[in-house]
Amino acid sequence: MTGAIEGHGGELALAALRAYGVTEMFTLSGGHVFPLYTAAHESGFGIYDVRHEQSAVFAAEAVAKLRRRPGLAVLTAGPGVTNGISGLTSAHFNASPVLVLGGRAPAHRWGSGSLQELDHVPLVAPVTKYAATVTATENIPGEIGAALTAALTPHRGPVFLDVPVEVLFSTAETAQPGVPAVPVLEADPDEVRRAAALLAGAERPVIIAGSDVWAGDAVAELRAAAEALRVPVFANGMGRGALPPGHPLAFSRARRAAMSEADVIAVVGTPLDFRLGFGDFGAAQVVHIVDEPGQRAGHVTPAVSPAGDLRRILAAIAEHPGDRADHEDWVSGLRTAEDAAQTRDAEAMAAETDPIRPARVYGELRKVLAPDAVTIGDGGDFVSYAGRYLEPAQPGTWLDPGPYGCLGTGLGYAMGARVTYPDRQICVLMGDGAAGFSLMDAESLARQRLPVVIVVGNNGIWGLEKHPMRAMYGYDVAADLQPGLRYDEVVRALGGAGETVEKSAEIGPALRRAFEAGVPYLVNVLTDPADVYPRSSNLA
Repeated sequence: MTGAIEGHGGELALAALRAYGVTEMFTLSGGHVFPLYTAAHESGFGIYDVRHEQSAVFAAEAVAKLRRRPGLAVLTAGPGVTNGISGLTSAHFNASPVLVLGGRAPAHRWGSGSLQELDHVPLVAPVTKYAATVTATENIPGEIGAALTAALTPHRGPVFLDVPVEVLFSTAETAQPGVPAVPVLEADPDEVRRAAALLAGAERPVIIAGSDVWAGDAVAELRAAAEALRVPVFANGMGRGALPPGHPLAFSRARRAAMSEADVIAVVGTPLDFRLGFGDFGAAQVVHIVDEPGQRAGHVTPAVSPAGDLRRILAAIAEHPGDRADHEDWVSGLRTAEDAAQTRDAEAMAAETDPIRPARVYGELRKVLAPDAVTIGDGGDFVSYAGRYLEPAQPGTWLDPGPYGCLGTGLGYAMGARVTYPDRQICVLMGDGAAGFSLMDAESLARQRLPVVIVVGNNGIWGLEKHPMRAMYGYDVAADLQPGLRYDEVVRALGGAGETVEKSAEIGPALRRAFEAGVPYLVNVLTDPADVYPRSSNLA
């Protein structure tokens, strides 16, 4: 067979994965998937293991987000796969091209009650773009290729394959994997022209850039379109940093003024979900630019909604040949509102209070984070402040759970980010509630020499639940945690280091020690439980 490869199932799988740029796996050990481990070990393919399978999937998702190529999690059969379903679901909502390769009980004994015998495919099918069982060893490369092509084809998302034990352990000869070919979707040129004309001709236009601008490698085209038409830009998710702080068209804190006064709002690469008021922008006309038709909003009727490759759509908008209104007064007015809000923020971030207000934590972080630091949010109340006070200096440096809102992403994301960027600062911002989901994986980081900084905002409560419940019912239940719990001592016991901070003036020195430590280091900041992010509920 010309261009053939021969080997056991693990070797065939890794040959296909390498063709798509995958160089590492995240896993929790299980006998069903041993051939994948042996193939990786014998060929220098990175193996990183965790203490809970959800962290393996979150780590793979971090790689997928940061690298804009597939991330790989390898999970053993049965509970290994089911423990990873929250990670798969998060990747589904975040459009992250993650491949989960699962073990599977022997096909030849199916129905006899083998260990961890479970048909995973029906469970994961609703949250994956492609889910299948590989039934023959020689089919492994082709199935991986088909799954990864689906994962990378907009709208991107996770995929799943499981492989019965005897199929993965057997040997076969098959064709060498070819060069991946991901289709490019062309938008309707009339819709693109209409979108450009609306933005160019508006008196008060706004662009909101979302994660797909980063995932679709359209950051440069977004900047070109904004600069060509002189349109202010706001961002969410991994769209943050697409225009760096200091850019004359980059805004973050004047959102209320912009959304209430704009006459045209172009939402690019993000859904019209709860984060954007479900697309209800009053009298403003909505332009919804998406990477494929299935992402068009079904609950609102945009003025126009081009669907296709975001780079090409934004490049065409930048080259709009028609009339352009003067937007300078509009930009100037928003800048005044932005500057006023940032002045108020600066006061909050410098507040000397006892107990510590969350804003002060972020004021100190802004002083020590490098421009290329990867910042990871894992929490509710405490991380809401991060979205307000931290402004990524570069695109592709902000990781949060996304619209699914799944807690527990933190240390998995941190592992994926550290593997991706060995020399950058990696900082996890974690509520004390979220710490309960993944903190044990500080051991995984310490053991594998993957230093990260973990900042816990420790207010001893579930902040987004306690206060709204009290407002609704006059009391709260199931909303309290142990006040002052020493999460730093947990990390120290697991092989890392850390300290507890009780005074505002201690935050900055503690953060500097953390970034210099060279081990997983947790800064446990005791924050004011009465200071809750200003929104009434998380039940939007």
